[in-house]
Order: sequence, then C-alpha cells, then structure tokens
Amino acid sequence: MNDSSNAPWWQRGVIYQVYPRSFQDSDGDGVGDLAGIEQRLDHIASLGVDAVWLSPIFPSPMADFGYDVADYTGVDPLFGDLAAFDRLLAAVHARGLRLLLDFVPNHSSTEHPWFRESRASRTNPKRDWYIWRDPAPNGGRPNNWVSDMGGPAWELDPATGQYYLHTFLREQADLNWRNPEVVEAMTQVMRFWLDRGVDGFRIDVLWHIVKAEGLPDNPANPDWREGMAEKLTLLQHHSTDQPEAHEHTAAMRRLADDYGDRLLIGEIFLPRDRLMRWYGTPETPGVHLPFNFELIENAWDRDTLADLIAGYDAAIPAHGWPNWVIGSHDAPRITARIGEAQARVAAMLLLTLRGTPTLYQGDEIGIGRVDIPPHRIRDPQDLRQPGQGLGRDRSRTPMAWDASPNAGFTTAEPWLPLHSDWPTRNVATQEADPASMLHLTRRLLAARRAHPALALGTLTMLPADDEVLAFERRHGDERIMVVFNMGQQPRRLDARGTLLVSTLDARPLDGTLRPHEGLVVRL
Repeated sequence: MNDSSNAPWWQRGVIYQVYPRSFQDSDGDGVGDLAGIEQRLDHIASLGVDAVWLSPIFPSPMADFGYDVADYTGVDPLFGDLAAFDRLLAAVHARGLRLLLDFVPNHSSTEHPWFRESRASRTNPKRDWYIWRDPAPNGGRPNNWVSDMGGPAWELDPATGQYYLHTFLREQADLNWRNPEVVEAMTQVMRFWLDRGVDGFRIDVLWHIVKAEGLPDNPANPDWREGMAEKLTLLQHHSTDQPEAHEHTAAMRRLADDYGDRLLIGEIFLPRDRLMRWYGTPETPGVHLPFNFELIENAWDRDTLADLIAGYDAAIPAHGWPNWVIGSHDAPRITARIGEAQARVAAMLLLTLRGTPTLYQGDEIGIGRVDIPPHRIRDPQDLRQPGQGLGRDRSRTPMAWDASPNAGFTTAEPWLPLHSDWPTRNVATQEADPASMLHLTRRLLAARRAHPALALGTLTMLPADDEVLAFERRHGDERIMVVFNMGQQPRRLDARGTLLVSTLDARPLDGTLRPHEGLVVRL
C-alpha cells in the first residue's frame, strides 16, 4: 500500500469538490453549469489535484438543490444535457484528471416517475419501492422518527391513506432498499454512469439507506438541549447504520471493482468505531473512503487535533486508507470558522496528513464568512429551522474569479450573494500575489506530488512545545517533518533539513516557529 509505483491513484491523489451551481455560469442565468465548469478546468488542473467531484447535476425540482433526484440518468437543463456532460468528462480526462459524480441512493424526488407510480395506489407494482405505512392505531404517524430537516419524517398521502417516509424534506421520499427491484434499479444507475466513463461516486448519506425491520421508535437523546437541531432529539438507532446497508455497500464495491480503478466515497456521519466498519473486510470490502469529518466536527486546538489525528490514524484497518476534509457544501467555511491565519495552517494540515484529502472549491482562495440577507436565504434547512446556525448557503456562494462585475462568475445576478471582499479575494488577484492562499495551495500540492513521504508515507506524532502540533511522514529513506504553531506567540523549533513549504514566506530555518506558521521540512 505504501509502494508509490503500485498505490492506486486515489491513495496518491487529491480530490477537488465542485458545487456546480456556484462554480461558473456560462449562459447568463446566474447559476453555474457544466459548460462553465469546463471553461474553468484549467484552474482546477493548475492546482495539482487529481480528481473532480461534482455535487448533483441530475434533473430535479431543486427542493434541496439537486439532492431530490427526478431522473438518475439525466442532466438537469439548468446545468446542460448529456452531451454537455460528455464534453466535460472528455475535457477532464484530457487534462489527466478523473471525474466523480454524487450518487443519491437513499431517496428520490417525489417528482420521480418511480414515486409517482408508487403513490398512485396501494396496489401499484412500485408501491413497495418506497417506505409506506398505515397510520398508528391512534391515527397518527407510524413512529416517532424526526426528519433531518426538522419536523416529522412521515407525510400522509390522503389519496391512499398511508404515510411515506422522508428522512429529509417531504419532497425527498426514502427508497426501500429491502426491495430487490430497487437495488437492481440503483445498480443500473451506477452502471449507466460507469459505462459512460465516470471514475467513481461520492455516495450521499450512505449510512441511511436501510432502516430497521418493523421501523421501531428511535430512543430519546438524553443529551439534547434547547437550541440544538430537532433531528438530535432522538438517537437514530433504528433509522440508520443497519447491517444490511453494509451488504449493499459491498455489492456497490464489487460493481466498481469490475470497472477497474474506480473510487467509492461514502458520506457517513458516525462515531469513529462505527465509521471504520464501512471499510468492510479484506474479503468483503466496503467503500474505499468513508468520509472522515473529524477536522470539521471538533475544536481547533493543538491537543484536540493531536488526539484525533493519532486516534483516527490508528483506527484505520490494515486494508483501509485514511481521508480528510476541512470543508464542503454542507460545512461552514474553514476560514470563517478559525480565521485567516489558521486557515493557512489548516490547508497545510489537510494536504500533509496521511490519507486522501478533499479540497472544497473556494477554500484555495480562503473564502470566509458570507453574510446572507434574510431575503436571499435559499437553503430549506435554514428556512425550516431559522436562527440555529444550520444554514448551508454560506458555504455554497459563488466562486470569485476576478474583479469584474459579479466576480466573473455570471453576467446576471448570482443565485446567492458573493463574499463581501470578492473584489480583492478572487483567483485573478491571488494569481498575482505569490504570498496568497492560492499559491500556498499550489505549493503544498506540488510538494505532495514530489515527495512520496507526503502522499503515501507513514505518520508518527512528535512531541512538541505548547500550542505546537508536529508529526513525521516517512517513506523509505525519506523523512519529512510537518510542524504547526497553533498559537499567537513564537515557539522553539528543533529541526534541521530543507524547508519545502511555509504557510508564511520562505526563509532559513532559524530555530523559531512564528505565530500561526506551519512548515514542511525534509529532514
């Protein structure tokens, strides 16, 4: 696994997430599209990443901006069509990159033809493609499950007198993965895109796809407090992470392996010990990478980071491979969360830890806090549970390319507002500044590509002074020390070697680590 010549591309590589609505608009409607992504591919390639992951592009009523799929084998006209997708895929491959799609197997849109048939009558052949139940004996909902978007997870269909399950919005009906016909249909969806040439999938809410037999009530969460999200009032013991979901995941893996070096990433929010089970076993592997959100979910300080890095790395099974993320279309921007100085440290940490990193669009220029006026809020999660800090719009605002009107993203009004400092925080401005976050990102990715110890080497935590985080990466005879000052005071640095990258500016190693500085040193 640590042989750089034999390691699969996704172990050596770095993934770049594109949120298509917000990357580049090519047709002047204020929303990004596939042709716009193709137009900006040279920027992605220039970073030094290896793969592009696209958030959903399928036909959708957009109740949840594409995660309510109405046709799994098409492209929404907002983004283009299949011909535009094929052109984009060819352009991605021509640049030596790979393309991953978002696969949404837990639920479809209620506008999907499958669900329209399913709700037509209780005897429709597709009735059991979704999860329908009679009312409870008291006439209420079948159980106490709560939607992840807030409110009950059941919606009554007056015409047939039964409720259907929706883990998310009522416009997103849960598919019944206990029905072999559903399993086969979704397998054919994966085959459709794999045959078309995609290089893998990020699988949305994978741990949700199977529910416990009998759909028993979920137990109350004793740690829930006022102000927490409504979904947290219950512990999702029966609505998520069921054993059968692992069986379906293993089948997805077998399918991907049939196509060669394809990659499956699972979106799974679970405690570490349960997350590790999604790697499967050596004989029956699961997803290649169960997404690791620990850098997003935990406090940003030396002790917390040192503990979670060591604990997570040690927990990876022998047949598994780690991965890391610091941002996504669902998570707050890292710069907004920890500040500009530490965001540079975070970029270095992400790209030097053992495992496959995923870099979210806009983090390479350090997009930070974006204030969304109330009348511009689009996220249904924020609209349904206002004032709880659950809004995702702040992470989905348009990419800023230059200082022209609307940051070069569109000629119309953008579907979401840009960050307020876009006239100076954009790709063109940072291209001209060697000290910018953009250039730092490129330097880090270049170092990762040039040094097998950073891409594939072992990781050993090192003892360090207060507020200093340090580890060593080793591959063969190559040893690289990565060290970070998490605080605001200079700290002592005991390292002799060649400085490869600093989060600040290149300088001789002088025994000092400056405030908020990270260094990559070849020993």
